Amino acid sequence: MSVTRRGKPKIKPPRKHGTTFSAEKTWAELSSNIREIQNHDASNLSFEENYRFAYNMVLHREGKMLYEGVKKLVAENLDALANEKVIPVFPTGGNTDPMHRSQEADIFLKALRSIWDDHMGNMVKLGQILKYMDRVHTKSEKVPEICEAGRHLFLKHIIRPPIQQHIVTAILNQVRFERDGYSINRSPVKGCVDVLLSLEVNDGSITVYKRDLEPAFLRESEAFYETEGVKLSETCDAPEFLRRVEARFESEDSRTHHYLARQTGSPLRSILKDHLLTPHLSTIVSLQNSGLDNMIDTDKADDLARLYRLFISVSTGLPCLKRSLKDSIARRGSEINRVSLGTESGDMDIDPVGDEVDRKGKGKARSVTSGAQKLALALKWVQDVLDLRDKFVAVWENAFNKDREVESALNEAFQEFIDGNGKSPEYISLFIDDNLKKGLKGKTDSEVDIVLDKTITVFRFLTDKDVFERYYKGHLAKRLLQGRSVSDDAERGMLAKLKVECGFQFTQKLEGMFHDMKISEDTMQAYRTHLAKTTPPEIDLEVIVMTSTFWPMSHSASPCTFTLDMRKSCKSFEQFYLSRHSGRRLTWQPSLGNADVRVAFNAAKIELNVSTFALVILLQFQDPADDAFLTYSELRQATNIEDHELQRNLQSLACAKYKILKKHPPGRDIDKDDSFSFNAGFTSNLRKIKISTISSKVESGEERKETRDRIDEERRHQTEACIVRIMKDRKHMAHNDLINEVTRQLAARFHPDPLNIKKRIEGLIEREYLERCEDRKSYNYCA
Repeated sequence: MSVTRRGKPKIKPPRKHGTTFSAEKTWAELSSNIREIQNHDASNLSFEENYRFAYNMVLHREGKMLYEGVKKLVAENLDALANEKVIPVFPTGGNTDPMHRSQEADIFLKALRSIWDDHMGNMVKLGQILKYMDRVHTKSEKVPEICEAGRHLFLKHIIRPPIQQHIVTAILNQVRFERDGYSINRSPVKGCVDVLLSLEVNDGSITVYKRDLEPAFLRESEAFYETEGVKLSETCDAPEFLRRVEARFESEDSRTHHYLARQTGSPLRSILKDHLLTPHLSTIVSLQNSGLDNMIDTDKADDLARLYRLFISVSTGLPCLKRSLKDSIARRGSEINRVSLGTESGDMDIDPVGDEVDRKGKGKARSVTSGAQKLALALKWVQDVLDLRDKFVAVWENAFNKDREVESALNEAFQEFIDGNGKSPEYISLFIDDNLKKGLKGKTDSEVDIVLDKTITVFRFLTDKDVFERYYKGHLAKRLLQGRSVSDDAERGMLAKLKVECGFQFTQKLEGMFHDMKISEDTMQAYRTHLAKTTPPEIDLEVIVMTSTFWPMSHSASPCTFTLDMRKSCKSFEQFYLSRHSGRRLTWQPSLGNADVRVAFNAAKIELNVSTFALVILLQFQDPADDAFLTYSELRQATNIEDHELQRNLQSLACAKYKILKKHPPGRDIDKDDSFSFNAGFTSNLRKIKISTISSKVESGEERKETRDRIDEERRHQTEACIVRIMKDRKHMAHNDLINEVTRQLAARFHPDPLNIKKRIEGLIEREYLERCEDRKSYNYCA
């Protein structure tokens, strides 16, 4: 059996199908088809065939020939498009008509966008055909893909002089045309801006928009708004200027949003701020008849809100606004102070009578303002301050968005002009006194409470709160002693407000006055019970026992010689009171009291309410005949009342509206040579009459000096007590630290002068409360 051995099988090469590949022939057919695509005549072309052409050229290592050939075709097409569509529509620039120039720019920009759309459409189609080349050849050769190469070619052949300059000029012309108030077709502008944003230079680090258009646009904007700012400031009033400036900001925001790049928005707003707004801030707010003052006066909330929005957008705007508001408040405050203080040039000869004065038979009227007028001016000052405060608070809330920096500026300005009026603590106390009195017409309790709340806001601005406390204590004492308080709740409510503002120590003595009133009620109830069991005196007493340290009074009573019946009544109460409270001393204060007395005139009996001094004076006319005269000297000797009090009460009895006494000779001033008689012929339709000296009045110059001296004395004691309290706690302190700490602790009551603090330290060293250290710059506390 024979075995046939077979050899190894041979691999035969594949049969060749078709013709041999020719790069030139393939490129010729492909390039012809590409031109058809560029001419928009590709309906009869086969995508598969063209793809295979490109594929075969890359496969046969002819990728470079294909890549460079396509770039050349694209460049030729771009040059043709530029010559056919762009260059013929260049804006001429010779026509001065802005409408015509806008139309030319519109046509040109449309043409540019048209060839961009045409070019990019072609590149998308070529990119699909040449996808294999992009995947293989461009990666290996490290060249851009064909679409990216197309962008570079567009930049080189289209975005070039002179087309480049015409693009920038056309866009700027359209922007200027729109800024001048005309309407433009924004679509072509946006289309060309998008083209410039799509094209990058310097290896993609910057766009053509950033390189060419934005710098030119910002330079044009800077020049435009520099001129615009000057023109608006010269031709517009403040509200119109603000409206136009805000409109410019809005229009530029719209412009960058709709057809410019958002990246341009920030530098463009900076140009608007630097050239349209910032240079004119002070000019606008200070314009006569339309600036900040006028807007506030006419309640132009919208214009003020617009001013605030614009001013806070620039760094110097808010400081300028704050400065202008402070100046405005200072001017208005100075005028309020001038009105209230200007007529009180001398503070002399204040009319001590609060009632209407009979001026018949008098000589030349006195030029000095009467006490009632000065009181009215004082009350008007506080009301004007409250109204001014309300106006600026409304502006702050409604227009300035409750800005805390603006609020601080307003508070500083109010504090400066309120402290600029040396009588402001007294005026504020008088205003509160006026609102807490009984008999107010036209105001409910809630309305009074609202007014007092507003008054507290003004009180906060006072630096010398201890001066206010002294005046308030005096006015409160008169209200309590004369029963003039509108209600106990209102008084205590006001005390609560003051306690919140200044702390417990500020109101401690005031609350002690209320405590005395309550204890006195209980004491009088017990006294009446006591009198019911004994023989009561002829004169009925209503006594208020006041703790001397709480009430604003001198420890030595004003001299006055009571009548026998009055002394008996006083003695009766003293015996009762001292039997219940041992170790106490009672001092009668006739200057603070009042009395009801029934007087028999020829026509009728009338009940009079008079001061205690006036009662003592009237009782001197009880026994003499109707036509008897008592001289001033005789009354002075009989009553032992001091001259100023005697004159004041005689004036209220003989020279005021109700003439209970006759003065000889007639006149409105009391002289020591005058004599007086009882006016038995006095008539009135009233059966009860209040004969009052002035109850609340603005202090005279001498009274104010006396008050100031007392306050200075109190401040010396308070400063020394504060120094001792601090040093007792610290034991050792440097001079400057001690000065600062004393100033801080006393700031709630008044602002101490460092020189005065130094004097008080020296006094304490002399009295051996403190000792100076060897370094001469610090102190030790001496136990």
